[in-house]
Amino acid sequence: MPSPICLSVSQAPRLPKAGETIHGHKFFIGFGGKGANQCVQAARMGAKTAMVCKVGRDVFGNDYIQNFKNNGISTAYVEQTENAATGAASIIVNDTGENAIVIVAGANMLLGQEELQRAQSAIVNAKVLVCQLEINPDASLQALRMAKENHVKTIFNPAPAIADLHSDFYKASDVFCCNESEAELLTGLSVTSVEDASRVGLELLHRSCGSVIITLGPQGCVVCESTNTAPKHIPTTAVTAADTTVRLRLTVDISWLARFGLEVCSPCQPSELDPIRIYMRFTWANSDWANI
Repeated sequence: MPSPICLSVSQAPRLPKAGETIHGHKFFIGFGGKGANQCVQAARMGAKTAMVCKVGRDVFGNDYIQNFKNNGISTAYVEQTENAATGAASIIVNDTGENAIVIVAGANMLLGQEELQRAQSAIVNAKVLVCQLEINPDASLQALRMAKENHVKTIFNPAPAIADLHSDFYKASDVFCCNESEAELLTGLSVTSVEDASRVGLELLHRSCGSVIITLGPQGCVVCESTNTAPKHIPTTAVTAADTTVRLRLTVDISWLARFGLEVCSPCQPSELDPIRIYMRFTWANSDWANI
């Protein structure tokens, strides 16, 4: 259940202040959106993937559909509409990899019950469903429920986070993956350290998630699982950030590919296909997998 977003990216020495105009040194247009990035990355790692989404009947929508096809992704359930433009985002990235982003969801917000019903066969026959909140939250929740009722494993990335998230999102999530700011908004608890993330992870786990991953940027992540509630801190190898927008999306993909046994991560052996080992091996070192 992705969110196709066409990106206009400007790179500059620093982020501008309010009302300020500055010179940048690079500009490009690309393909993004959390869900779309997750699907493209999974496909590039060898998973068989399909998109359930909506784009505008415009040049960006046409280009995005072709981009999916170029990455070997099924577009049987990608629909176009004349009632809204393809989702778009304006991004500024500074020289240290920090960013500022404005998203206009556009056609993404028109994905609803009718489209889900047309895609039902794909959802209920999948091994894994990945959802986030860049589309209508009701559509995401309906898809998660549909998957759970048919014993499909579910991954939910609550981004952009909303404070009054419906309790059924937790119950419908086999893996609930969020970053520090999202976790703080969802729980009201500050997350500035591994210890904070452990406490917040357990709080989210108690809301009936199967497992919780709290990503912590350079500090790695904390994993809490219903089968073993002791929080696990997974440190990371220091890297130079090219663009921090892709990190959480990579975490989502690596966690589900590892957790549900898609043996596509050579040279890993099957015994190594657990979230911790795959996370440490791939998540932070492979930011070049970004869709853009």
